Amino acid sequence: MGTYINRGNGAFQMTRNSEYVDKSGLIAVINSILNTEQRFACVSRSRRFGKSLAIKMLAAYYDQSCDSRSLFADLEIAGNPSFEQHLNKYPVIYVDMTDFVTRFRDDSIVEKIKQELMNDIRQAYPDLQPDEDDDFMGYLFRLYAAKKQQFILLIDEWDAILREFGNNNAVKDQFVNLLRRMFKDASSEAFAAVYMTGILPIKKYKTQSALNNFTEYSMVDPRRMAQFFGFTKTEVETLATKYGMDYDELEKWYDGYKIGAATSMFNPNSVMQALESDWCTSYWAKTAAYDAVSPYINMNYEGLKDDIIKMLAGGRCKVNTTSFQNDMSDVRSKDDVLTLLIHLGYLSFDRNGSECYIPNHEVSGELRNAVENTG
Repeated sequence: MGTYINRGNGAFQMTRNSEYVDKSGLIAVINSILNTEQRFACVSRSRRFGKSLAIKMLAAYYDQSCDSRSLFADLEIAGNPSFEQHLNKYPVIYVDMTDFVTRFRDDSIVEKIKQELMNDIRQAYPDLQPDEDDDFMGYLFRLYAAKKQQFILLIDEWDAILREFGNNNAVKDQFVNLLRRMFKDASSEAFAAVYMTGILPIKKYKTQSALNNFTEYSMVDPRRMAQFFGFTKTEVETLATKYGMDYDELEKWYDGYKIGAATSMFNPNSVMQALESDWCTSYWAKTAAYDAVSPYINMNYEGLKDDIIKMLAGGRCKVNTTSFQNDMSDVRSKDDVLTLLIHLGYLSFDRNGSECYIPNHEVSGELRNAVENTG
């Protein structure tokens, strides 16, 4: 078991030891894109919407170093025809970018990523060491060619470096060049699938041509993954009955997200915390709204603050989500701010009318606090 490769199923085992809402249908979607032109997926969604849980589930399912059958036997995926075909059949590389952002705060971060990945893979395959001029992908492709075995690559919080190093263009360019090397070269054949998750989509970064082979699934356009972005009404009704909680209260506090064709989606983290504490309140970090939202509200582009006050009163606002560059350091208009707030989970997006609105009581309280604390 390595630090990044073949980490086993322990993380998902702990998830199954807790209250777990079955989202294993996601595995069938990923199985359907294995070894296709669509095998590169970037699934971006707000904080507290289960990004890391999905990664842990996928790692446990694909990881060839463990036997995960018992973890999935009672889940939806077990009845899918593709279940047996891919269960524990791949070496899995699992990278959490927030780990690097926490440890390395200077211009060396991208080199550290490459070094640590290379060292971990070398230890996993001691019989085939890299050549002197091999970089990470060169070595990985040689392993693929020699072992006739493709890899699954899972990247959690893929955009952490781009968010945390927002004004450091040198680091951002180095990181995107690393991604370009991994996914745009012929050596990318070493991957049966790549699943990246983060807060922001990737297609509008200035280097978009380097990553346009990814299919994006986002809070604005989730495609066929909408049902996996949060909890559905049926799922929350089941949980409310099990825990003896008032469904109507859970709905008032945490429902209201329209995500693609899914018209009623709940914030999953907040629902689970309410069930645990037997109390509906705001479970967003107490400073989250002020720290994340207030700087943009203070910009007050084109009467932005008035529009937020309008939405606090139950109104809706038109929004053009196509202009935002998907970069927190490149916000230029009211539409950019509103689109960013959709990706962050502070607003919901109704694509039928191209409108945004405040989804529920929890978010309303956090946004109200943010408005009151702006100048």
